[in-house]
Amino acid sequence: MTYESQLAETVYLHGHEGNRIDAYLARPLGAGPFPGVVVIHHMPGWDAATKEIGRRFAHHGYATLVPNLHFREGKATSDENSASIRAAGGMPDARTMGDVQAAIDYLRDVPYLNGKVGVIGYCSGGRQAYLAGCTLKGIDAVISCYGGGVVAKPEDLTPRQPVAPIDLTPQLQCPLLGFFGVEDTRPSLADAAITEDALKKHGKTYEFHRYENAGHAFFAVDRPQYRVQAAADGWKKVFAWFEKYLR
Repeated sequence: MTYESQLAETVYLHGHEGNRIDAYLARPLGAGPFPGVVVIHHMPGWDAATKEIGRRFAHHGYATLVPNLHFREGKATSDENSASIRAAGGMPDARTMGDVQAAIDYLRDVPYLNGKVGVIGYCSGGRQAYLAGCTLKGIDAVISCYGGGVVAKPEDLTPRQPVAPIDLTPQLQCPLLGFFGVEDTRPSLADAAITEDALKKHGKTYEFHRYENAGHAFFAVDRPQYRVQAAADGWKKVFAWFEKYLR
């Protein structure tokens, strides 16, 4: 029998513009070396389900960091923080990317890292993961889970989110894995096809998977949208992708 043990705790990062934000660190105990994963949470926020994802990665041998991208809202719960973010027009891309870069840098500084870091994001975090793969440094693989808004019309752009991530596809610097639900509307299957065309056009390494009988948030075990068959298969593909590019 293999002995299993992990450490999970709150740590602090110097995020965008040097702001101190909190983050959830889950890692196997021991000297490593372990590959690193940054988890970009969904719009419901830095919640218990997202921290559970961090622990799941740690169980599989990854040093995992989940930055609280809503920290500056200062509300009592993740739901309240998310409501505040929505009311303000969504997450500002510059701030989010600054915080995610800080999480990547944190993992790259720990003595137990093997030198590789991946990024995975869910829902709005899937869009942000795509954006990170195109704009940030030190990422070896990206996974985007039903990232709504990767494809955006000019009228959808805002001062907080001024660029459609798909337009930055030529700058994508690492392999990308994407998941989509056939019943989802944001992103729709048409959005997925447009994104796939852009990745092909620019010669990027990618893999897309589309699931029948699944819509948005099918990985989310604590939400009605959870679809066990799609999620179970998706997790196998997540770990295969990170094993390939981060081990």
